[in-house]
Amino acid sequence: MIEPRMPIDPHDSQLVTDKRSKRLEIAVIGIFCILLLQALVWASDFLIPVTAACLGYFVLNRPRRLLSRIGIPPVASAAIFTGLVTALIVLLLVQLSAPAAQFIEDLSSLMEEIKEKLASAGGTVEAINDATVAAEEIIEDQDAETVAVEVVSNTGIAATLFSMAPGFLSRILFALILLFFLIASGDMFLTTAVQSFDRFADKRRAVEVVHAIEDRLGYYLGGIAIINAGLGVAVAIAMQLWGLPSAIIFGFMAFGLNFVPFLGGLMGATIAAAVAFVSLDATWAAAGVFVTYIVLTSIEGQFITPLVISRIMRLNTPVVFLFVAFFAWIWSIIGMIVALPILIVLKIACDETKSLQTLARFLGDLDEVEDTKPKKV
Repeated sequence: MIEPRMPIDPHDSQLVTDKRSKRLEIAVIGIFCILLLQALVWASDFLIPVTAACLGYFVLNRPRRLLSRIGIPPVASAAIFTGLVTALIVLLLVQLSAPAAQFIEDLSSLMEEIKEKLASAGGTVEAINDATVAAEEIIEDQDAETVAVEVVSNTGIAATLFSMAPGFLSRILFALILLFFLIASGDMFLTTAVQSFDRFADKRRAVEVVHAIEDRLGYYLGGIAIINAGLGVAVAIAMQLWGLPSAIIFGFMAFGLNFVPFLGGLMGATIAAAVAFVSLDATWAAAGVFVTYIVLTSIEGQFITPLVISRIMRLNTPVVFLFVAFFAWIWSIIGMIVALPILIVLKIACDETKSLQTLARFLGDLDEVEDTKPKKV
């Protein structure tokens, strides 16, 4: 006797379909993230100047609109802005070429002197050196029957760095050309983005998001650039007072590295202390240089920057650190510099989009989360 089949509940069938769709969606998102990561690493030489040009476009687009109100066309504004940026880069390269070349040439001898001083200090360092020599002797005894091939290379650190210069300059040129075309296009990209939406409310929201990014990102980058310039001058003067050679190099180094959150100041202080350790022939002087550098960056980071741009920097500190570490991993030192501006753009876009408010609160700091809570009456 054939038993009658129970009718299939449409609700259960819908649940099974939803679960399968959810699993498929998770798998597709995972594959997309893996491919995106690979693309970011593989196309870094192209994406780094493109990212720099886009950030520059967001910063300079609002001044371009101000110039257009007084009758200056976008092409002329683009020529003015890119000309100023190009002149600044050329001026920096000309002023820094001689001391930077000398510093690079002295870098290998500097490292050797540091090794010699550490070796002469005795104690643990000497024991480590002895252990290393003993290990090398054991390895040589075991491989005595093999043929030793010595590879002699005349390529030093200076030659390696100078060989990278053409590629670096070509990326700067590409970023400047792209920046010119972006600014010269005016509001074409904004207009195109607005036209892609059907509802008027969505069009207005897109305009508000772009304007918020331009205002807050320009305020942040402009303020940080001015603050870092002042820090660079202070560091250069301090290094000159300590008697370090090429003190101007340390000023420009402080200006650039201070765009890197958390690690920039520590990296600059370590480099300055290493140079002082060799050139000043006194351990206490190296410690003084390190402390001086850290004190200057701490004053900037703890008092000046929060006072000037406190609203912009309201971000989740662990997220900022992970973001900087991630871009440092895929794009090296340039990634560390552009990581925070990219995070700020992402945060502003999430702030201005209702469906991304949860992510916006996650990216914000605790004070911002407390401000968004409803007030008790």
